[in-house]
Amino acid sequence: MKENRHIEFKSSFNDEVIETLTAFANTKGGRVLVGVHDSGLPIKEFAVGKESIQKWLNEIKTKTQPSIIPDVETVKHKGSDVIEFSIPEFPIKPVAFKGRYFKRVNNSNHRLSTVEISDIYMQSMQYSWDSYPYPKADMASLNVEKINAFISKVNAIGRFHLPDNPETALQKLRMLPDGIPTNAAMILFSKENLLYNAHIGRFKTPSLIIADKMINGNLYDVAEESMQTITGHLNFAFEITGRTTQRTEIPEYPLDAIRETLLNALIHRDYKSPTDVQIKIFDRRITFFNPGGLYGNITAEELLTDNYQASTRNKQIAEAFYLTHDIEKYGSGFIRIRQAIANYPTMNFDFHEFGDGFVTEFSYTEQKVSTKGDKFTGNGKRVKSEIFGDVTKKGPVKGPVKGPVKITANQQKIIEAVRNNPFVTRENLVEIVGISLSKIKENITKLKSKGLLNRVGSDKGGYWQVFDK
Repeated sequence: MKENRHIEFKSSFNDEVIETLTAFANTKGGRVLVGVHDSGLPIKEFAVGKESIQKWLNEIKTKTQPSIIPDVETVKHKGSDVIEFSIPEFPIKPVAFKGRYFKRVNNSNHRLSTVEISDIYMQSMQYSWDSYPYPKADMASLNVEKINAFISKVNAIGRFHLPDNPETALQKLRMLPDGIPTNAAMILFSKENLLYNAHIGRFKTPSLIIADKMINGNLYDVAEESMQTITGHLNFAFEITGRTTQRTEIPEYPLDAIRETLLNALIHRDYKSPTDVQIKIFDRRITFFNPGGLYGNITAEELLTDNYQASTRNKQIAEAFYLTHDIEKYGSGFIRIRQAIANYPTMNFDFHEFGDGFVTEFSYTEQKVSTKGDKFTGNGKRVKSEIFGDVTKKGPVKGPVKGPVKITANQQKIIEAVRNNPFVTRENLVEIVGISLSKIKENITKLKSKGLLNRVGSDKGGYWQVFDK
C-alpha cells in the first residue's frame, strides 16, 4: 500500500490523525493506519493499551465540529498489529478540527480557504450561490426584453414551458423569491453591467499581444460575443471535394469543442471571485482559464473517464443554459469535447487546476485541412472565400453566378438576421421572421442552394456564413 487520496500512514496517534480524518470526511472518506511508517512498513514496537482506543475516540469526538466518530479496528499488517481508523464522506460538511477545515488532495491535506468552506457547505446543503437573492435588487433591475427573448427561446426548444409574463416565468424558475432577483437572474438579465468579464487576447508570444478585447454584460450576450471573437481569430482551411465547386471550411479547432469549453468557463466559474475568465489564443494553441477550481469532490483524473459524476457550482445558471439547449445534461461537457476532437488526429486536449482556477488547453502540431483521411499542413492560413453558382436539377453551375439572385421577403429577413448574429439559431429565426420552424428550415435550404448561405460546424456549436452576389 501507498499513501493516496484515501489512505494515510501514521507512526502514532496525534492531532495529525484527527486532521486527516476531517480531511477525509470533507472529501470522499478514507482510512488512517496508526502504527505504520511512511514507507508502509509496520512499526514492530507499536503497542496499544487497553484504554487507548476509547481515549482516542473521545479525543476525536471532542476536537471535531460537528463531532465525528470513525470506525476503528485492530488489523494485522505484515504480521504486526495496526490500528485502522476509517471514516466515510460526512453528510453535513465541512467538518472542522480545532476550528480549521481541511480536504484531501492526492496524498496530503489541504487547508480550505473561506471561499472553499462556503462552497462545501452550500454543496452539502444542496444550495448554490447563484440561487441567493442579489443585494438591493428588484424586478426593475432586470432587462425585460432579455427575459422575453429567453422565454421565447426556451418555449421554442420545448424542454420546458414558461409563461409569457417575465415576472411569472422567473418565479417558476425560482429566480425571483419574494420579488428579489437571485444572483443568477442578475447575471443573466441585469440592466446594469455587473462586470463579470471575459478577457480574450490574441498572442504571437506569451508577451506579445496583437489583439485584446474585454467582453461583459448579460451572460448570454457574453457567450455569443466571446464565441464570435474567438472564431474571428481562428484559421480556416478549405477543401474542394472534386465532384463540385463547393468548398468545405475546416476550422483550426472543432468549433463544438471550443464553444463547449467557453460555456463551461462562463457557467461554472466562481462568480464570487473578482478574476476574469481569460482566453488566450496563440499559434496552434488556445487556453481557457476560469476562476474557481473543480467543484465538489471530482478530480482531474476522473474527468478523463466517461463515467464521472460532476457537481454544479451555479445550478440556476446551468439550468437556464440547459433550457435554451446551449448545453446538454449537466456534467457531460468533457465527454462531448473528446468526441469533437476525435476527428482532429494531432489535436491535444489538456486541463488542470491552477491556483484558484481551472485551465483548459487545445493544441496541435499540424492543422487539419481535409475531411477525408488525415492530410495536414502546418500553414493554416485563412483563404478568402469564393462563391460558386447555384445548384440546380442539372447539377452545379461552373463558376460564379452573374447577376442578381431573387429571394423572397422571408429569405431576406433570414439573411439580415444572420448578418447581425452569425450564431443565431433556427428557433431564434422563428421569432424574428414570424414563420414556423419547418418554413425556416425550408427557406434555409433554398438559400443554401442559391449559394447565399452556408453552415459551418454543427447545429449547436457552428455559425452561419452569408455570401453576397
